[in-house]
Amino acid sequence: MSSTSGIGAFVDNAARVGRWLENALLGVLLVSMILLATTQILLRDFGGGSLVWGDEAIRLMVLWLAIIGGIAAAREDRHISIDVLSRFLSAKARFVSAVIVDLFTIAVCLALAWYGWQMVSEAFEYDDELLGGLPAWIFQAVIPAGFLCMAWRYFIWLLKHAKAVFAGEVES
Repeated sequence: MSSTSGIGAFVDNAARVGRWLENALLGVLLVSMILLATTQILLRDFGGGSLVWGDEAIRLMVLWLAIIGGIAAAREDRHISIDVLSRFLSAKARFVSAVIVDLFTIAVCLALAWYGWQMVSEAFEYDDELLGGLPAWIFQAVIPAGFLCMAWRYFIWLLKHAKAVFAGEVES
């Protein structure tokens, strides 16, 4: 067995494990959020109160779901897009367009990661707290980390699209 196939198998297994972890985390977060929201509603309607930390926890779960969902969408290159021109472009022009869009997406993700890092740094510096005393930066760290992951995923897509254009794998 050559080292290339060994590395390829490792990469394929790592991708499979990463996909499973992303999907599992999305599922657990979604079910947890639904159960917590339902509990909050039932406690308000029938119990005369609610969990003090419940609404804040739901907001954090929405944040995490959005970021992790974005990472999963980037994995498949399935982010929301307005793609009016592609039906009028040749195959090669579509790939060139994809390279440009990938570059723009990477730039936006890196900018959001940078500003997310600034926010997390300030939360750390000022000892911001969430959920009754837990450090806020721990929960907010998903923002810069998630946008870095999305930028990385779109960098991989950029390489794939650019390779197709420059290697002549796309007909004009």
